[in-house]
Amino acid sequence: MRSMSATSRKNTVRAAALVASAAMVVIGVQTGSATASAGKSTSEPLALSAGARTTLIKDAQGQASATAGTIGLGAKEKLVVRDVIKDADGTVHTRYERTYDGLPVLGGDLVVHQKKSGTKSVDKATEAKIAVPSTTPSVAPSTAKKAALGVAADQKTAKADAGKAPRKVIWAADGKPVLAWETTVTGVQKDGTPSRLRVITDATSGKKLYQEEQIHTGSGTSTYSGTVNLDTTKTSGGYALQDGVRGGHKTYDLNQGTDGTGNLFTNSTDTWGGGRQTAGVDAHYGAAVTWDFYKNVLGRTGIRNDGQAAYSRVHYGTGYVNAFWDDDCFCMTYGDGEGDSHPLTSLDVAAHEMSHGVTAATANLRYSGESGGLNEATSDIFGTAAEFYANNPADPGDYLIGEKIDINGDGSPLRYMDKPSKDGASKDYWSSSLGSVDVHYSSGPANHFFYLLSEGSGQKTVNGVTYNSPTYNNVKVTGIGRDKATKIWYKALTTYFTSTTNYKAARTATLKATADLYGSTSAEYKAVANAWTAINVK
Repeated sequence: MRSMSATSRKNTVRAAALVASAAMVVIGVQTGSATASAGKSTSEPLALSAGARTTLIKDAQGQASATAGTIGLGAKEKLVVRDVIKDADGTVHTRYERTYDGLPVLGGDLVVHQKKSGTKSVDKATEAKIAVPSTTPSVAPSTAKKAALGVAADQKTAKADAGKAPRKVIWAADGKPVLAWETTVTGVQKDGTPSRLRVITDATSGKKLYQEEQIHTGSGTSTYSGTVNLDTTKTSGGYALQDGVRGGHKTYDLNQGTDGTGNLFTNSTDTWGGGRQTAGVDAHYGAAVTWDFYKNVLGRTGIRNDGQAAYSRVHYGTGYVNAFWDDDCFCMTYGDGEGDSHPLTSLDVAAHEMSHGVTAATANLRYSGESGGLNEATSDIFGTAAEFYANNPADPGDYLIGEKIDINGDGSPLRYMDKPSKDGASKDYWSSSLGSVDVHYSSGPANHFFYLLSEGSGQKTVNGVTYNSPTYNNVKVTGIGRDKATKIWYKALTTYFTSTTNYKAARTATLKATADLYGSTSAEYKAVANAWTAINVK
């Protein structure tokens, strides 16, 4: 990579970007030709300072016991505040986790909405009554651990370790709540990605209830060029890839290691590029654009909305063809690709994968079944939005997922938002069997919904790319623009989605979000309803 002259704290560099994989999907959809709203809605979230947010959370926790009684929870149930969002009109949305007799209730999360007038409403991950006959397990934790290690073995997890004792929980995400053991097995996945496999075992029968890989990945093999700006920090010996503008984001060189942070990138001058720095420049740029997109478009300051940055690690492993977000380290990690010659550091990868962090910090959509498809679609949608927001002339925004990586070897994209089934695996429409489809393909209907809501049905050309989006039963949809579609999905995710939200519940949630933002009799509300009908969600 050829370096270019720099200005104080900022420098332009030649950046490689745009990578994706069958395990991830990302692209753009925001700004660009989006139709902007006439003004800020009173139901849009306020941009809270870290201190103000902390105060709201503390106040809500102080009222948690009274709130539990108000919404009708049982005597053994308690609420633990996870997040608070305050709208411009004074409405406060408080997201809670729940406990039962001191045990965490998985799938028991809920959101309480309180208007300025005091009126309350609730969205719950489950409507089931949280109660179990006993909190004394029949199955020993050692038995649950052994079973979890067996699941890891079936997944071909290398170096599997369940060193941490299983946690006793109430499993309420599926049907009647039961006493269960939650075991986390760490190790290495078949492709070299770290593994953190969560296994839920019935503490009475020993039956496996659920399993989930908590490290979400993305991969690719090619790059494209462009010029980008970086924010760096002056040090005593020169400069470092530390962003003083965006929560202190740092970019590290793992030097082919797989643990820790490695070394912070430094340079004697503020002119970056070439050699190992190239991957660091790309990762630093991708993180900055993702931060700016969330802050400037959606009013979110950082992945957790607390003003704190994640960090990036590049040059992970040897010949590692992947990139992943890890919520435990709160970091993005990039491999160098085939032959360590194609670092997977790109804007698309960063925005898609970091959006998994946003989902984990908000609705925490369960990564299986329909909620898993919605989880993947959320990263697709916001990754797409960030790409359009970047407005990079070297890679104009489009609704083609992974069009630069040529993973199929024929120049075709990895996925298509206008007609997902064109990739040969994704689904265009909802059906009763969608929950059994791999989450990367069950995301198709939600991606399709987003395209239809943004652009409408039928043929259209955007930034030189022609689309022709079909609909279920030939329902006609008129688009409302990417800007509004993005804001509606974000408000639904952060305000109304829960860990178990499925497609039907997502329809309800986005309609609520649209009513908040634009009114229940608005053209936007009708368009959202039509877009769901167009993918067979009624």
